[in-house]
Amino acid sequence: MNGIDDEGWLHAPTRDLRSRIDTAFSLQPVLVPFYAILLSFIVGGVLIALIGVNPFEAYWALLRGMFGTPERIAGSIARSVPFIGSALALAFAFRAGLFNIGAEGQLLIGGVTAAWVGTWSIVNDMPGVLAVVVVIFAGFCGGAFWGGIPGVLRAKTGAHEVISTIMLNSIALFMTRWLINSTNPLVLRDTSASVPRTKEIAPNARLPEMVDSEPNLHWGLFLMIALCIVVWFVLGRTTYGFETITVGTNPHAAHYAGVSVDRIIILAMLFAGGFAGLAAASEVAGTNFFFQPGTFAFIGFDGIAIALLARGNPIAIIPAAFLWGALLSGAPLMQQEAEVSIDVVRVIQAMVLLFVAADAIVRYIFRLRDTGNSSFGPAATSWSST
Repeated sequence: MNGIDDEGWLHAPTRDLRSRIDTAFSLQPVLVPFYAILLSFIVGGVLIALIGVNPFEAYWALLRGMFGTPERIAGSIARSVPFIGSALALAFAFRAGLFNIGAEGQLLIGGVTAAWVGTWSIVNDMPGVLAVVVVIFAGFCGGAFWGGIPGVLRAKTGAHEVISTIMLNSIALFMTRWLINSTNPLVLRDTSASVPRTKEIAPNARLPEMVDSEPNLHWGLFLMIALCIVVWFVLGRTTYGFETITVGTNPHAAHYAGVSVDRIIILAMLFAGGFAGLAAASEVAGTNFFFQPGTFAFIGFDGIAIALLARGNPIAIIPAAFLWGALLSGAPLMQQEAEVSIDVVRVIQAMVLLFVAADAIVRYIFRLRDTGNSSFGPAATSWSST
């Protein structure tokens, strides 16, 4: 009757109940972001109703704008590609206990580096595959260089990376604007273009297009997905990944265990910046074929929200970034048909960030227990207390 027989074994009903409870607890990290998204859409629906528009009609237009046709689906996926790299730039640094708020600047430096290298005459003479690799690698190096600066400052001087990365964002923005806008001296501006931008990269250095959507879906998608898988494997299956997580969890214990904390900090910021640079290079080589500073506006900061929504999991970043890109792709149709401002989508995204960051609200409303299972771990805790 109590579920245990004479030999001490659990009867099947009790085992089934226990299995369901275990499954429920294992789903907690997934349920919290899911409920956060649900609450955000509810809040957004209330705002839409307050301005006198039927929220169901507005959301139906938004949904069709996201997934209404194959071209719209491709456009939504394409819009998410740069978000994957910018989110990884934050999530990877988090694993080392660092707070990389500088993805915006790393995107800019990576993008301008890729665009500059893509116009070299030597690249124009290379085989197509090699030219693409050179341009993509240039973007990685540009972003890694810009990410490595706060890493070195943190490791060697103790300067907090939040401050240094925010300052470097501004430096990168104004520096790239000068490089593109300047005509005396002429640096990188394409004087034949009607708007300030660089010259187009060599045709053989461009990523192949898969779908002629808006924006076009190119092979950069597979590059970003492969990057997520590699990061997941490195963090979970390699010595370097173990050392990185150890430093992020307790740098003092890592030091006593013989781990070079300074080396891990510098490498983590180098790789984080490189991931952002890869995302920028894929946009230059696959979407625009030139560099404009405004192309990457807010992508770095959106990456923070996406990384939080994915709870720092490199694989979970892929669907989180896809949701983010799809919302932005569907917003214009919602504005056109329901006369609802595109800013409502930004409000929904901001609410997602709020509910994920303040997950106690979600847990209270939906009666979820805190399992303490977060990929950000102690890094997130220390950040909240900073």
